[in-house]
Amino acid sequence: MPEQNNQEQFLRELNQFLGEASRSTYAGGMAGTVEGGYTALAYRKGDWNYKDMYTGWFRSWGTETIFYKGRPVWVQNYGGGMEEKHVQDTAFAHETFEFLKKALKSGEKAGQFQPRGQKFFKDGDWEYHSSLNGDISAFTGSEEIRHKGERVFFHDFVGGIVIPKG
Repeated sequence: MPEQNNQEQFLRELNQFLGEASRSTYAGGMAGTVEGGYTALAYRKGDWNYKDMYTGWFRSWGTETIFYKGRPVWVQNYGGGMEEKHVQDTAFAHETFEFLKKALKSGEKAGQFQPRGQKFFKDGDWEYHSSLNGDISAFTGSEEIRHKGERVFFHDFVGGIVIPKG
């Protein structure tokens, strides 16, 4: 983290980069590479580097890390997936994940901290809801997708800035 007087500017730049990276990777349909059973997605711009690594499909767990000048400065962990009733329904899961990508791209990510999707997004019979406690420095939250009013998908997430020793 930079000195206190530059911290606000750094956090604005971090948030703007997070918005660009998240729209460009999973939500943007980027094909990942497989590394040891994990799918890895990466995005780079100048001194900033983003990496998302997740494993699983019907139920998945992952970590997003943002590096600045080669050092990790922000991390988000997330996990959950399809409700039990829909585990193994590949076609419905595909539809759900396509809607999730739309929801994750929605909102004003660069100007407002939005670690996943915006608070509410609707498209036809699909609804996305997200709750967030905290800010880019330290946060927890959850998201869910409803189809025709029924909850079909969920994730919990937690994260914040990294402050290294010494």
